Amino acid sequence: MKTQILIAALFFGGLITAQQKKDSLKVNAIDAVTLKKQVFKKQGDRLVYDVASSSIAKGTNTFNLLKQTPMISSIDGKTLKILGKNDAVIYINNKKTNMDSEALIEMLKSTPSEDIQKIEVITVPGSEFQVESKEGVINIVMKKSKNNGYNGTLKMQNEQAYYNNPNAGASFNFRQGKWSGNSNFRTGSWTDRQRYTLSNGDPTFRNESFGFNDDPNKNFGGGFNVDYEINKKHSLGFSYNMRYNKSFNSVLDITNWQNGVLNNRTVNNEDAQTRNHSFNLNYEMKTDSLGSKLTSNISYLWFNRDKVSFNESFPLTNDTINKYSALHQAVPQIINNYAANIDYLKKTAKGATWLMGISYNHTNTDNDTKQDKLKNGQFIIDPNQTNHFIYKENILGIYLNYERKLTEKISGKIGARYEMTRSTGDIVYKTGFERNYNNLLPYLNLNYAINSDHNLSYTFSSRIRRPRFWELNPSRTYFTPTNYTQNNPFILASKYYNQEINYMYKNAFYANLSFNMVEDAAASDLIPLQGTVTAPKKDSEGKIIKDIKGNPIMETTRFLRYIRTNYGKNREIAITLGMNKSWFKGIWTTNYSVNLGYVTYKGGVFEDPTSMSVPGETEVVDPYIIDVKNYNMSATLNNIIRLSSKKDWFLGVNYFFASQTAMEGGMIGTRQSFDLSLKKIAGDWTIVAEVSDLFNQSFYSIKGVQPNGKYNNITNFNYPRLMSIGVTYNFGNQKLKKAREMKSANDAVKSRT
Repeated sequence: MKTQILIAALFFGGLITAQQKKDSLKVNAIDAVTLKKQVFKKQGDRLVYDVASSSIAKGTNTFNLLKQTPMISSIDGKTLKILGKNDAVIYINNKKTNMDSEALIEMLKSTPSEDIQKIEVITVPGSEFQVESKEGVINIVMKKSKNNGYNGTLKMQNEQAYYNNPNAGASFNFRQGKWSGNSNFRTGSWTDRQRYTLSNGDPTFRNESFGFNDDPNKNFGGGFNVDYEINKKHSLGFSYNMRYNKSFNSVLDITNWQNGVLNNRTVNNEDAQTRNHSFNLNYEMKTDSLGSKLTSNISYLWFNRDKVSFNESFPLTNDTINKYSALHQAVPQIINNYAANIDYLKKTAKGATWLMGISYNHTNTDNDTKQDKLKNGQFIIDPNQTNHFIYKENILGIYLNYERKLTEKISGKIGARYEMTRSTGDIVYKTGFERNYNNLLPYLNLNYAINSDHNLSYTFSSRIRRPRFWELNPSRTYFTPTNYTQNNPFILASKYYNQEINYMYKNAFYANLSFNMVEDAAASDLIPLQGTVTAPKKDSEGKIIKDIKGNPIMETTRFLRYIRTNYGKNREIAITLGMNKSWFKGIWTTNYSVNLGYVTYKGGVFEDPTSMSVPGETEVVDPYIIDVKNYNMSATLNNIIRLSSKKDWFLGVNYFFASQTAMEGGMIGTRQSFDLSLKKIAGDWTIVAEVSDLFNQSFYSIKGVQPNGKYNNITNFNYPRLMSIGVTYNFGNQKLKKAREMKSANDAVKSRT
């Protein structure tokens, strides 16, 4: 209760201070000047944060700057959320970034904040954006200058969590006449440490597992972008990005108990490596002086992940059922994507804007999973879990937008995206499927600028959420021989309907009301299916044991299978109240938001669509019923305090709180994070020391109970406290114009790898 009182006091205390009466004309004049800067404002379908006019943008990196942007938050240092719940897709200069998520975060952390002009937050993107489900867009607009020359950044950072994790990066930019370009390189190593507590069962049986996971990683990545201005109307560009990650000697060690009795120990050793290469060729032609232009792209993406593991289970009792068992598994995945698109942006003399385009994506994924198990002292192929899955997908998209100012106060944007999807999945020599569907995805935005202090807008959008390619690969990841995750090649695409009303007061205070509906919903996490397998009992040599009449003696084994699948529908309504404001002549900058939500999930999973019949075995799956209604709240309180008149010392004090939140797989426990940072700017050098989640409270604990008494509880403690120190050096001409950012035709596919 004290936490909620603290949040309310900080938040509403800011509102009361904002309403205090000014006692002199001089102060009023200063306020008027500050208002004209419009550091934070509503503009059409987006909220614009003019960071070039904000003091907090000095001497930090783009990722930290985004965390201080209104409506954006991050509690793990690896992901960005909009309104505390929606995933964020990053665009730079209206072009989607061309790299995987981990490489993108590293790039943002190595990009100086001084290069940023403004940040645009689009909570409900228009038809021209390649996004899915209820994803929002963060568009980073870079500063521009026509100066020739070069500049760059060198960055070194050391993080201390459970293990020590060093990393470094460099970037280089140049411009000379018609040529411009940029390049970057990043390298580092980190080891994830996680501690697990798993429990499941019913009133008559309980299974408990305790263990840990050490996952060492080494990676390097980088890329370059070269742009040539043929003449004032025509430009040609080429970009390349790559990333390599190696995770060898990853260990998952779990001890299992049944009904309070020590049962067995499972150890899983894993080696994995990921390679990602993407290429893009871009051509742009300006067609008039109003800003109309034709843009075309051809892209290629190659993604490869190799994973091999050895799973052993050691009996810790003298029973005859739980014997030593072992299995080898190889799960490679190769993705090839070819894509192209053409966009035409037409601006008219009366201020209207037309945008029309066509895109095509062809994707081929090859997943050749092999698994063997120990039998009679030898490893033999397990035919049920060995499969070769080939998935092919073709998506043709056509989109059209029209935007214009209707009156001095009212503006609007209307559009639609029509997508034709043709896909086939083939589990070689076993089964397959074909899915063909068409979707019309409308979009509408209306904006009413009531006066200089008040702005009101309404937005509607419809989107598709397609399964990620790794979700389709019909392979398992084992915790124990009877506790594992199961991917599902038969999962369907989900359809989202998103609505939002946004109100802004004095470009500092905002309220956002959203309503989302999902049909053919797939769980945002995994559905825990419990059940039993009854099969003939076998001896140590694998022979079936029979009774005196010659009939096989049957034995029943329980399993817990975490599966990805569709379950039904969900609804969500949420309201966010927030403010972004500076106090005491910019000494104290606040960014506060509180989100209140109500969600319902309705449906169920009554069978495992991935189960394959095995002669002599009978599998029974307990129905998993989803009937959830839940109120939840979260709050983000970010504070930047300038400690010196020279603007070279800054203190950051941030706090995040999330109440219990219901999901399809159970109730997520309360999470909190208290962060501190100290920044020193010394010319071209910046030194930052940070402590994230000082009290180790931002970890996941999930509890799920079914109407029939079945339960499943998970605690995943990932040692979230993180201490880091980073040194950044900027060199060269800091007003250098950036190379032209280019859109990649296969942007929509990258997020699914």
